[in-house]
Amino acid sequence: MRFIITAQAGPEGTPVEPAAEFNEELFKAYMRFNEEMHAAGVLVASEGLNPAAPGARIAVRNGRRYVVDGPFAESKELVGGFYIIDVPTLDEAIRWALKAPTGLGTDNVLEVRQLTGADDLPPEILTLIREAAPRWSASVWQARPAR
Repeated sequence: MRFIITAQAGPEGTPVEPAAEFNEELFKAYMRFNEEMHAAGVLVASEGLNPAAPGARIAVRNGRRYVVDGPFAESKELVGGFYIIDVPTLDEAIRWALKAPTGLGTDNVLEVRQLTGADDLPPEILTLIREAAPRWSASVWQARPAR
């Protein structure tokens, strides 16, 4: 099963200011955690997300999409990064999340959620997906080794 672990500031958390001094040891701790998950064969992807200011938000009104200029959520409500891992159970995903380093102020709360897989969908929905997006669905739901 694949899980996404998202990181965000907690209610008391204050994201680190961009001008804050770079903490080399803290950065290395994050990289060692990535390395540990990679060596264990569970890490699918891991990225930090840049602050929301240079991004965009797209909304829908009356069936039409448009760009929202803001205001956006407070920085403590924004996702600061994510890990996607492939492990057999939610309990194992939680164990990995509990080992994650902290200290950037954007990772005080980690949320662990299972990603939807082919096994989670009814056969008729899988058929529709394979008809509408055959190459994509084959690449996303290719056979993975059992854990």
